[in-house]
Amino acid sequence: MYPILIVEDEPDMLMGLKDNLEFEGYRVDLADDGEIALKKISENRYSLVLLDVMLPNISGFDICKKARIQGVNTPIILLTARGEEIDKVLGLEFGADDYITKPFSLRELLARIRAILRRTQNVSNSNTPSKVQIGRLLMDFSSFEGFVNGSVVKMSHREVEILQYLWNNRNQIVSRDDLLDKIWGTDYQPTSRTIDNFILKLRQKIEEDLNYARIILTVHGVGYRLVN
Repeated sequence: MYPILIVEDEPDMLMGLKDNLEFEGYRVDLADDGEIALKKISENRYSLVLLDVMLPNISGFDICKKARIQGVNTPIILLTARGEEIDKVLGLEFGADDYITKPFSLRELLARIRAILRRTQNVSNSNTPSKVQIGRLLMDFSSFEGFVNGSVVKMSHREVEILQYLWNNRNQIVSRDDLLDKIWGTDYQPTSRTIDNFILKLRQKIEEDLNYARIILTVHGVGYRLVN
C-alpha cells in the first residue's frame, strides 16, 4: 500500500493520524522534527507527505521549499492552523500540492489524500507520450521532470497534472471549471488566485517572453488554451 510520511510535533495529533491512516491500509512513517523530516523526505520514496507548518528547527514551508530544490517531487499536503489566504498561497508557491487548515475532519483529510494519490496514479498510467517539447520546456511525464536547455527545472505534481491536462487538450479551450473539476476535484476548490499562480509558474518554464505568451494563452472569461 502507499507509504505516507506524517510530519507533526504534537504527539496526540501524530499518533492519531498514524492510527487512522494505518486503519485505512496505508504504510506510515513518522517525524516530529523539521530536520528529521527533511532527511527522511530526501532519502525515501513516499507516495505522499502530510507536513505540519509549525515545526521545531525548520518550518513546514522551508521543508517544502528545500525538498523541491533538491528535486523531490513527492506530493505534499500542508497541515496548518493558519487560515489566511496569503499563508495558503505561500505554501503553494513553495511547492505544496494541497493544504488543509486545522481543525479538520478525518473524512476531509482522507478525501484529500485519496484525490492526490488517484491523480498521481492517473498521471503515471496515462497515454500521454513520455517526453514532449512544450515551448522551451522538454517535459518528461514519466519521471515528473522538466528540462530547459538541458537543466532540470522543479515541477510539482500539481504543475505536472495541469500541464498534462492542457497538453492532452492542446489547441482546445480548457474552461476554468473543467480545470478545477479535473485537477482539484469536487471536494476542494482553490481560489482564482491559486490557479493563476500555477499558470504563471508553468509559463515561467515554458514561454520565451512572459510579457507575450505564445504557448499557454488566456481566453478571457473562459479559461486557457495550450498552443503547440
